[in-house]
Amino acid sequence: MKDNARAMVKASLAADSLALGVHWIYDAEKIKSDHGVVDQLTAPGPDSYHPTKKKGDFTHYGDQTLVLLRSVANSGRFDPNDFFEQWKAFFENYNGYFDSATKTTLKNIAQKKGPFDCGSLSNEIAGAARIPPLILSLYNHPDQLIEAARTQTQMTHKDTNTVDAAVFFSLLVVECLKGTPPSEAMKNLSQDRFSNSPISMWTQQGLDAADQESVPTIIRFGQSCSILDAFSGIVQVITRHEHDLSGAVIQSVMAGGDNAARAAIVAMVLAAYTGLDDKTREWAEGLNQKETISACLEKIV
Repeated sequence: MKDNARAMVKASLAADSLALGVHWIYDAEKIKSDHGVVDQLTAPGPDSYHPTKKKGDFTHYGDQTLVLLRSVANSGRFDPNDFFEQWKAFFENYNGYFDSATKTTLKNIAQKKGPFDCGSLSNEIAGAARIPPLILSLYNHPDQLIEAARTQTQMTHKDTNTVDAAVFFSLLVVECLKGTPPSEAMKNLSQDRFSNSPISMWTQQGLDAADQESVPTIIRFGQSCSILDAFSGIVQVITRHEHDLSGAVIQSVMAGGDNAARAAIVAMVLAAYTGLDDKTREWAEGLNQKETISACLEKIV
């Protein structure tokens, strides 16, 4: 369990980095024709959303996950105030992309709002994608994990469904670390704890489409950052590729749109269940922050 808990953090960050070069390209055919099968870390082009980044770097999503990982490692626990201060300091001189949730949160911070009331109303799934460090620290304490997942998500994304998604995926990973197949765990969670939430419907949609090819199915569900589009596609990829971590990540990236957040969540869940495979291990070894990540993981574990 401990090895897979480390693996899910590494896999999630590696998946974000894999998507870096083709992030927010919505034309899946263009990704295929211009980049081939994206199964290696690549540098983004000058006309991309991340022109300042290099091969092995993260999108602004992965960067924020690393901020949270460092905070948890240095604090010895999830401290919302420390995460808030570290997140705020990180973006003071950030040479990368600022999405709308980040801009709004920083604007609210400038108006003297703190970690519990500075968040935007964004419903982008990326708000729920930073959670691997929390799960690593708290997978044996589910009640504390739920509270931590809610708090860290609300700091930038206060949308109810996005916050609930962070809880859903946190508890899903806990079940996968115990050895429960992701498809079974998703079905049980959606029917029990989330029966009165849209998450139940989105989960069922993804489960029902597991026999279909992932890329066109994700396109049909929606490629955007919004949780309304993203959630069912994430469930579909996880279910269809339950025993193929790197294959699931590649399909998530090849589907385009907000493939970085999608791939990060897919990788987190499946690595918790299967551990790293050779390809994902190769990606993790290519990360420019791999030494920092390893040091943080050892501190937390």
